[in-house]
Amino acid sequence: MSYAQAAVFEGHPGQLVLKSIPLPLLRDDEILVRVSGCTLCGSDLHSIDGRRAVPVPSVLGHEIVGEIADFGRLASRMDLSGQPIQVGDRVTWAIVAHCGSCFFCQRGLPQKCLRGVKYGHEAMRPGLELRGGLAEYCLLAPGTSVIKLNRDVPLEVTCPASCATATIAAALDAIGDELQSRNVCVFGAGMLGLTACAMLRCRGASEVVCVDPVAMRRELATSFGATQAIAPEQLSSRDHAAEAPLNRGSSTPAPIISNLVPFGFDAVIELSGSVAAIEAAIPLLRIGGTLVLVGSVFPTPAVPVLPEQIVRRQLTLKGVHNYAPRHLLQAVEFLATNHQRYPFASLVSQWLPLAAVPEHFAAGALKNSIRVGVKLG
Repeated sequence: MSYAQAAVFEGHPGQLVLKSIPLPLLRDDEILVRVSGCTLCGSDLHSIDGRRAVPVPSVLGHEIVGEIADFGRLASRMDLSGQPIQVGDRVTWAIVAHCGSCFFCQRGLPQKCLRGVKYGHEAMRPGLELRGGLAEYCLLAPGTSVIKLNRDVPLEVTCPASCATATIAAALDAIGDELQSRNVCVFGAGMLGLTACAMLRCRGASEVVCVDPVAMRRELATSFGATQAIAPEQLSSRDHAAEAPLNRGSSTPAPIISNLVPFGFDAVIELSGSVAAIEAAIPLLRIGGTLVLVGSVFPTPAVPVLPEQIVRRQLTLKGVHNYAPRHLLQAVEFLATNHQRYPFASLVSQWLPLAAVPEHFAAGALKNSIRVGVKLG
């Protein structure tokens, strides 16, 4: 019997355990992928720190790229874009495998499928242990949206496609189809925020203001297309004597950027999950603006909201959690076209071998990087 090494999270904060897991016998409609690389998302770090509940024991990691090792007898040999796929092809896949027929799938929310399999978030079961990226192999369930990748695009760029990049594609979808000449504020300059800045600019946004407390990340934001990168305290400066129209009827101080977008932002994307950021975001919107919440994926205190302001200013609030398969396709196409225009490869600060991951997590060594990758192939 063949085995795969995996770093298993058993529910103890800060701890992963290396284990050997038997390779499964493929069912008719499954695909086995040999993992080439997996980058570690912020939600992986939250899970291991104990800030976010996940089923245990489990193999974490969902920003995965690999090579097809084997097909079940009836598994599809076509990817999401209609390209044929075969053993040896480099691929990535959507974070949620969906059935296509349940209540939520039929209502345009395949990422909330009632029978879904969510990679990097599944409890280990006999024969179904390998459902995450921190292992030598990953078993793809029926209903997984697979996309063939161009080998000319490096792992540093393609691994985040199946989480960070596709999630931002979904967030921009939530704003609306037309981004040309729009003004957007982005809270957070981690992988999600930097990707948002680049994708917004590529879609024609005229002003993209990125807000982050860390100077180094603000500098990065400008290299990813942000027209301005500012610290949170600059949002509430009283340097402007008159309040901007977006704050009329509110006691919120005029933002320092009110001369840039005098009627407020068309949209604000909140990616940090910070309650303070959400509170700061709402007054920045113009009448008819849209707030998209993405970063609030762990428990936080309640956020005060004035319903009258929502009504009178005709605001729209949307939540985005994961994404639909079409967003992954958009993400892969975006990265293939723009990875040399923006320095995405530089965001993965180091690659670790799988055997080193438990030690690095225990030492807290992965928390200050935009992304750290685990290379297996």
